[in-house]
Amino acid sequence: MEHLVVTGGGPLEGSVRISGSKNGALPLLAATLLSDGRCTLTNVPNLTDIGNLCELLSEVGVSVDRLGPHAISTRVTSEANSVARYELVSRMRASIYLLGPLVAKRGFARVSLPGGCVIGLRPVDLHLKGLRALGAEIELDHGYIVAKAPKGRLQGNRVFLGGPMGSSVGATCNVLMAAVLADGKSVIEGAACEPEVVELANFLNAMGATIEGIGTPRLVITGVPSLGGARQRVIPDRIEAGTYAIAAGMTGGDVRLEDVRLDHLGAVVDTLEKVGFEFSEPEEDVVRVRCPGPLQPVRTTTLTYPGYPTDLQSPLIAMLTKADGISVVSEKIYPDRFMHLAELQRMGADVMKEGSSAVIRGVERLKGTDVDATDLRAGAALVLAGLVAEGTTRLHKVYHVDRGYEDFEAKLTGLGANIHREIVSASYKRAA
Repeated sequence: MEHLVVTGGGPLEGSVRISGSKNGALPLLAATLLSDGRCTLTNVPNLTDIGNLCELLSEVGVSVDRLGPHAISTRVTSEANSVARYELVSRMRASIYLLGPLVAKRGFARVSLPGGCVIGLRPVDLHLKGLRALGAEIELDHGYIVAKAPKGRLQGNRVFLGGPMGSSVGATCNVLMAAVLADGKSVIEGAACEPEVVELANFLNAMGATIEGIGTPRLVITGVPSLGGARQRVIPDRIEAGTYAIAAGMTGGDVRLEDVRLDHLGAVVDTLEKVGFEFSEPEEDVVRVRCPGPLQPVRTTTLTYPGYPTDLQSPLIAMLTKADGISVVSEKIYPDRFMHLAELQRMGADVMKEGSSAVIRGVERLKGTDVDATDLRAGAALVLAGLVAEGTTRLHKVYHVDRGYEDFEAKLTGLGANIHREIVSASYKRAA
């Protein structure tokens, strides 16, 4: 067992380089299943989720070569196996990205229903709806999704992917990857517009696909017989950038974010400026972040892009526990994504859930204690709370954080944080 041990202290200061996007790299890796040539991705974050997907790709016939800590080269060497086993898929939800490419390229896929963070209901209905619209025959068999292309290839069609919570990034990526090899033209209405979807579409076009309307809710795809190899640099991780920006401001620090795309963080910057943050104009993808005054309360709502991202809801709430007043954060993407509130309460935060919103009354001080990372972003949020708490905070279930933040404690240490990782025996129990 490993824990992160955080001792609250002074402000964060210095520079931190933002890693490549986890949510961007995963669909790009899955897309290499479609290629008849060699694909190379650079600026790939070194994370457990990336390693898990590479292991899955290897099992379904992809040769995966590490060209260094942040570069991966792939080539499909066998199409004999199109089964993504539960033992691997259960580790992370993004394994569902294999479904579209496998059935589009090989005419058959058997993929276990996905696992990952427990942050509320996240159905795969839209993924299956989109693939069925392209002609896939789909059934659920003992916990597996089985998809077949009756004629060996999918057929172009019109697909609507809007849902009650807005557009779905995962479904858009899956259907887009399937449509590029379908016969005829496909139109995806209600497509997600996140930067990660844009990068996937650009990568597919570099491989030889024909996709129009990139960056809009209407994607038009003309199917092609085959795709070749391509090379692409993964975009900077906007969620990691937002996490370090929040950490800088809530500690009263002054931090330079290197290799950051501020144009991907419009709603985040707008929200944090209302809290009192100051962002410099980008200079060669470097942005300075600080918050010289007391934190001000805000009201905000998580929405699909370009709205405030749900993945930065937890860090925002952690920061607002120290704001001067009452804040309200509403969650429209995953209404049950509030498991971290109970852990913040253990630290002395005055937070409560009301329906799909969290009401946060700022307190003078938080106190360090043992807390659980209930999911990836909640884990990061609790570390941030520990940075401003009195005494020591010990984060359990740190493996959640390792799924999405590369060298988290090393980067924070480089900014002056008092944080380290400790290995303890399995019999260790957190304080009551």
